[in-house]
Amino acid sequence: MVKPRIVETDHGITGEITTRMYDVMMRNMRDKGWIETNLILGEEISSGLALEIGPGPGYRGLEWLKRTKGTHLEGLEISEDMIALARKNAVEYGLSGRVKYYKGDAQQMPFKDGYFDAVFTNGSLHEWSNPQSIFNEIVRVIKPGGKYLISDLRRDMNPAIKGFLWLTVKPKEMRPGLMSSLDASYTISEISAILTRTKLQDWKVSQNPFGIVVSGRKQ
Repeated sequence: MVKPRIVETDHGITGEITTRMYDVMMRNMRDKGWIETNLILGEEISSGLALEIGPGPGYRGLEWLKRTKGTHLEGLEISEDMIALARKNAVEYGLSGRVKYYKGDAQQMPFKDGYFDAVFTNGSLHEWSNPQSIFNEIVRVIKPGGKYLISDLRRDMNPAIKGFLWLTVKPKEMRPGLMSSLDASYTISEISAILTRTKLQDWKVSQNPFGIVVSGRKQ
């Protein structure tokens, strides 16, 4: 039986020490090839201007920029500490000319209608206090024909896989955060029920051993 969701904060990760440890964790995941860039490219999101919701330290979007040509990225992040870190990492990648980061709440995105060719995010869905409104904002800011990809952990993950994740998360101080994120994440049936109440079009939901993937195209 799956435990009920335990809602997590939607204020993002803040504080110098926590932010630095999170950066170390994500850099380690990048170095192991565990960043979800292949998933984004697999959905043929590989051109134009993309929006990343909740980029954190920026590695996923920066890896996407590195592996694509002529692309640009804008990141919307609620944590000022993470924005500062993402900008620093963009300079390290030599990609600061192709990416901009903005502070803001995804429930009210500071972008005009039909602005982006694509939208993607990973690991932020479980933090959205009102996911329906953010899904609707994604529809608003994306161009007709534009694609979207939302991926996250899932609460009904196999206990053996959960144990594997626990052991691989470094620094170990980030492990409690992993568990709270898992407790706040959705099952495929829960997120499907939410999606039926949104303006998202042509959506599909799938799951893998680690999480849930919502993808589609705006008509």
